[in-house]
Order: sequence, then C-alpha cells, then structure tokens
Amino acid sequence: MASEEFSWDKAMEAVRREAAGFDLSGEAGAEAYRLKFLSKKGEVTALFEAFRALSGPEKKAVGQALNALRQEVETRWKEASAGRSTGPGPGGDPSSQGPSEGPDLATLPPPVWGRGSRHPLALTRHLMLDFFGKLGFRWSDGPELVDDWHNFEALHFGADHPARDMQDTFFVSLDPAYLLRTHTSSVQVKEMMKGQLPLRTVSPGRVYRNETVSARSHMQFHQVEGLYIDQDVSFADLKKVLYDFATFLFGPSVQIRFRPSYFPFTEPSAEMDVTCFLCSGTGCGVCKHSGWVEILGCGMVDPQVLENCGIDPDVYSGYAFGIGIERLTMLRHRIPDIRLFYENDLRFVRQFGHAG
Repeated sequence: MASEEFSWDKAMEAVRREAAGFDLSGEAGAEAYRLKFLSKKGEVTALFEAFRALSGPEKKAVGQALNALRQEVETRWKEASAGRSTGPGPGGDPSSQGPSEGPDLATLPPPVWGRGSRHPLALTRHLMLDFFGKLGFRWSDGPELVDDWHNFEALHFGADHPARDMQDTFFVSLDPAYLLRTHTSSVQVKEMMKGQLPLRTVSPGRVYRNETVSARSHMQFHQVEGLYIDQDVSFADLKKVLYDFATFLFGPSVQIRFRPSYFPFTEPSAEMDVTCFLCSGTGCGVCKHSGWVEILGCGMVDPQVLENCGIDPDVYSGYAFGIGIERLTMLRHRIPDIRLFYENDLRFVRQFGHAG
C-alpha cells in the first residue's frame, strides 16, 4: 500500500465513523465490534500493518493519529463491556441498558450446603462424658506416649508380672522404657499423684495394643476410664453408677450382671454384662448364644495402687472402670466390623452419625 495512492486521513475517518455508528448492544454486538476493529484481522490492526511501510516525516504524524484512533475505538468497546458488568452505563440511567444477560448477583440466593455428621465414636464419647459429667466426674487428659511407670508399675504391674502379657505393647524405647499407652489408666495415675482428694474423674482417649486387626479387634481403639476416690467408697457405689449408666445408654429394660474377673490394679475386680439387645437375651451369634454381652471392666482400686500414688489406703478407697467406646458403639448401632470406624467412608459416617 503506497502512501501516494492512499489517503491516511480519509481511511482513519472512515474507520472512526463506522466504529461510532456500530451497534454494541448485547454481548454479541460487543464481540462483533471487537472482531471487526480490534482483532488481528480488524480494520484498526490493518491500518497499523500498512503504517509499517511508511518512512520519513509523514510517519510521525500518521502514527500519532493512528494511536488516537485506536484509543477511541478501544474506549468505546471497554465502556460497553463495563456497562454490561455493572448495570447502568456512564450516564447512570438504568433504563438505557438492555435486559441483563447474566445472573442477578444482588438477589441470587446463597448456595445450600449440606450439614456434616459427627463420627459415631465421637457421638458415643459425648454421651458418656455428658452422663458422667452430670454425676460430678470431671474430664482429664494425658499424653499417648508414656513411661513404663505410669502405664504399668504404678498400677501394680510388676516387671515380671504375668498380666503384662495380657497387653501386647508398642514400645518406643526400652531403656528407659517408653511406650504407646495401652489404657488411659496412665492418666488416672497422674491425677492421683496430684493428691487433690476427693477425686472423681473420667479419662477418654485413644490407646494402642499390638493386636491382629480383624472385624472384632484393632491395634488402636478408644476408652473412657473412670475413677472415684474418697473416704468410705464401696463396691455398692460402683454398681449403682454403672447400673444408671447402662440404663441411660440402653434403656430402662436392660438387665445387667457382674462376673468376677481379674485386673492387677483393682481388687475385687469384675466385668459387667448387659442383655444382648439384638436377641433380647434369647441367644444369637453376637452374644455367642449366651444372651449376655460384656461392655466394661471395673473394680475397687487396689490399696497398693493408692500407696504407689501417695494416697493412704487406710483412709481412702475408690473404684475404677474402663469402657471401650468402639465396643459400645458397635452394640448400639449393630455395626459388625470395627475396621469400619477407621476407613474414612463418608457413607458410614452419614449412616451412623447424627447431623452436627
């Protein structure tokens, strides 16, 4: 395109008039405007391609005029685009704008999010702590990594005590001996050593035992252990509290029984059974056709344990109990496999966890 055969003033004026009269209404109009004038094949771009062939004094004047033209064309397109995004145009008159093509963000309702569910273990734990809290038991906590003394020695597990074989332990180190706690009784030892009597506390938490993972057992599970120490505490006090707990959890028709058992830290010791509510005591596979299901272990605190923790057994006595949260939850909701609690399946949580 030779400059002597081409009038830059006429060409730029023609583009300016055409752009000024172009209909930009609606998204389609604005896009057509951009394609015709500002795209790689647009008319303004074509003028700049021809401008490259110029040389000499004319180039400066034409270049300034071309830049002004491009700015005018771009300004009109940007104003039209902004008017579609914000509503009324520069004049501020809503009636001058066409109907809105996008959603009305001012009145658009917020998204409705589904409410989450609490894990069934958390629900059972909350029920248990709520019950014992109303009886005056305060909550206490402690580390999951403990030394041998808090986990075994203070609780009357001697170094060669055969009861240590009852709990396969994850030892972190042997000299000195540190381990992942096998029960939350280690928290009770810490509380007893404070010497703040009378003592009424529950200790919830995760515990670990080196067991084969199956439908009925796991290498990690949760407990709530309770402890009450005062003057003249009797086994009758223990039975009353646990009976009330069973009726609270399973209903007033539940029957309970205590069977003699053995734990190194309690004497006498017992296990508490409730009637199997799957078969109502008639016998089934879950209760091994006995009609009873064991839910906890309990007993009177051994005087030697009190003495190990600096409490005079001639003045004070107490009871203790330990309840497996997984076991209770499986019984309450008829969950057949303990491994389901740890698979992070949201369908499982939604099925057995109430909305939180």
